[in-house]
Amino acid sequence: MSIYDFKVKTNKGEEKNLADYKGKVLLIVNTASKCGFTPQFEGLQKLYTKYQDKGLEILGFPCNQFAEQDPGTAEEIQTFCRRNYGVSFQIFEKGDVRGENAQPLFKYLTEQKGFKGFDKDNPLSAKLTETLQANFPEIMQGDGVKWNFTKFLIDREGNVVERFEPTKEPSAIAPEIEKLL
Repeated sequence: MSIYDFKVKTNKGEEKNLADYKGKVLLIVNTASKCGFTPQFEGLQKLYTKYQDKGLEILGFPCNQFAEQDPGTAEEIQTFCRRNYGVSFQIFEKGDVRGENAQPLFKYLTEQKGFKGFDKDNPLSAKLTETLQANFPEIMQGDGVKWNFTKFLIDREGNVVERFEPTKEPSAIAPEIEKLL
């Protein structure tokens, strides 16, 4: 099994085969419009603008699973992302990214790259850990996605190379992307 074996739905409900991205470097991100990490859309768009011509594709997957931080419709989410952050990369259908009802793609991604902890250099890491342990202790168990804006980096051959937690800013991922381009 590889990343190219998965089919997902765009925010317009159209089926998209991830094999269409063969030969590209992918950054797959679970997103939310009303999250403390939502400003990362700006950084993601900057990465996309800078590296798209070199073969980077960013795939955004809205999720309302974490404190209901993306309650909108597909159209509302798309409009929000474009209007507020100039997002031009592909946004897909909203769905779960952890647990029993997780999209198969995210089950695969978390099997390939498990949770290694939040970015120690980010001052939000301690607060996020504290909040999750106090309010959502089940989220801290296992390798599942912990919160919105978890990012998975995929090489040109479809291998899951790295996982970046929400506390890793998109700009800090640029060197890892450059290595694969």
